[in-house]
Amino acid sequence: MQQLKYAAKASQNLGLNAHATFSGALAWPFIYPWPQRPAGLVETAFKELANRWLPILNAFDEVGVDLCYEIHPGEDLHDGISYEMFLQHVNHHPRANLLYDPSHFVLQQLDYLDYIDIYHERIRMFHVKDAEFNPSGRQGVYGGYQGWVERADVSVPVGDGQVDFGSVFSKLTAHNYAGWAVVEWECALKHPEDGARGRELIS
Repeated sequence: MQQLKYAAKASQNLGLNAHATFSGALAWPFIYPWPQRPAGLVETAFKELANRWLPILNAFDEVGVDLCYEIHPGEDLHDGISYEMFLQHVNHHPRANLLYDPSHFVLQQLDYLDYIDIYHERIRMFHVKDAEFNPSGRQGVYGGYQGWVERADVSVPVGDGQVDFGSVFSKLTAHNYAGWAVVEWECALKHPEDGARGRELIS
């Protein structure tokens, strides 16, 4: 908690208005349970999550910096509904905002364009990252414990995957998005310099 408060001050010192983070994963181990979760477990986890984050959100508010949660599988905030649950528990805190990364939504089979329409007022950061989802009769979203290259869902260089970036940029522009667009490289197949060279050739 203290490190994040330091990060708020560091962001202010650097002249930044937004800071990226993950939510943590108190409830994630119970995302797809069998047998069913005990009644109240998720509610308890989100109350605890809010207890931990509210002092941090207040620290960011004091220095005028937005805290932007990357909505990501493996974290408690992994889709729109889980983010809305969190917002309710932190009283719709004005600093509890979003880092938008459409690649994670392709891999979850979530409508990444509709997401912009729903949450555009909270999107303050943007990872430009591509992905592709190619399920088979042997594996799907969960990937069968395989490495990155062998999974059905993989991160790929921007332009090589299934994200329609033309529509993404149009949607963000239509909603007056004023933040950064930061390329995040997580490709397991190409070296970053090769990928950048390829983007130069097609641009």
